[in-house]
Amino acid sequence: MREVLRPQLERATTAARPLVRGRVSGVVGLSVDVAGLEAAVGETVLLGDPATGPVTPAEVVAVDAGPGGAPRLRCLPLGHAAGLAAGLPATATRRAPTVPVGTALLGRVVDALGNPLDGGEPLHAAPRAPLHSAPPPAMARARVDAPLGLGVRALDTLVPAGRGQRFGIFAGSGVGKSSLLSMIARGTAADVSVLALVGERGREVREFLEDDLGPEGLARSVVVVATSDEAPALRLRAAVTATAVAESFRDLGADCVLMMDSLTRVAMAQREVGLSVGEPPATRGYPPSVFALLPRLLERAGPGVTGSITGIYTVLVDGDDHNEPIADAARSILDGHVVLDRRLATAGHFPTIDVLESVSRVAGRVTTREQRALATTLRRVLAAHRDAKELIDVGAYAPGANPDVDAAVVAMPAINAFLRQDLDETTPAERAWDDLAQLAAQLTRSGGGR
Repeated sequence: MREVLRPQLERATTAARPLVRGRVSGVVGLSVDVAGLEAAVGETVLLGDPATGPVTPAEVVAVDAGPGGAPRLRCLPLGHAAGLAAGLPATATRRAPTVPVGTALLGRVVDALGNPLDGGEPLHAAPRAPLHSAPPPAMARARVDAPLGLGVRALDTLVPAGRGQRFGIFAGSGVGKSSLLSMIARGTAADVSVLALVGERGREVREFLEDDLGPEGLARSVVVVATSDEAPALRLRAAVTATAVAESFRDLGADCVLMMDSLTRVAMAQREVGLSVGEPPATRGYPPSVFALLPRLLERAGPGVTGSITGIYTVLVDGDDHNEPIADAARSILDGHVVLDRRLATAGHFPTIDVLESVSRVAGRVTTREQRALATTLRRVLAAHRDAKELIDVGAYAPGANPDVDAAVVAMPAINAFLRQDLDETTPAERAWDDLAQLAAQLTRSGGGR
């Protein structure tokens, strides 16, 4: 009985606490200093007087001692700082932030705080979960040993994903990350998809929902949106909100796909937050909190005790440099990486996946020996063709010098037909493997892949 009444008792205890107010003592850049109020890091503070005007929520990100040793809170408004001024009243909510979760969100588009953006019904009746939670214990997690079809031939056969895997899509701007993500959203075999659009252009959100995702994809998805013009605290919150929503489906026993576009913009938002509260800039201007955030966020995805979260994160590499700090840090944490090539994009080859540079660290556990042999045949032929490409282009290659190159030259139209796929085309994983088997047989007859 006590456990049943615990939530009501906690709410009653919180409501019975005396209301303590502080004051805004300063607004500098993105941060707001509050004096005369006690709160913990991560709690929400309300800035303003609800009796006289709108109230702006803010998240406590740092606590230190002000004049006379009194606590001073450094907060980041969950919105823009316009209208905030010194002397404005501030009230502590005395609780950590929560977000609506569960099946009530299916087919909905919400903002970083969980408020509907699609004009639908409010989500007041939806259950709520803490925004920040710990990942499942390492020894309690299930193993990644079952394949997850994504509907993209090149991925399902050459860079296969497993249920509960986390991998990144690495590319520069304008190479096709968002388009590939939309193909996966429509073609995945997962039960539920949760999409976080972080730092996207405002005009692209509706285009992505209506053209790329479509009504069928949206029906089994939850979309969390924070556009590029929103405050950095909201952009950062959107990534955490989407992760919390995905965790709720995982805890229900579902296999969920969490797609985040993009992880780089999450890191940029954390950079703005860190610098605004006084952190020193480190590698390429990123403060230490950015590199602490990435594993904390990414480890929340993956297999659980029941259910799983397959995390797919796009990484916008700076200047097409795949060894820049965020790309390098993400690659070291994730279970695989898919590299997109700008040269393929300019050649009209879509999806622009460079299969030779892409790796799935769980491929050996989610594919059979026969399937791996098929993939190896195609990879060997492609690698041989890449190494001899300059000789082939200038006419200096002598046929018969390398059977793999000979097979590639003959079968390149068939190889490209296999690797290319229309944006609105979905290929089941079983058919993709059948197509690869036919292609591998053709390569073997030509003397390649042996």
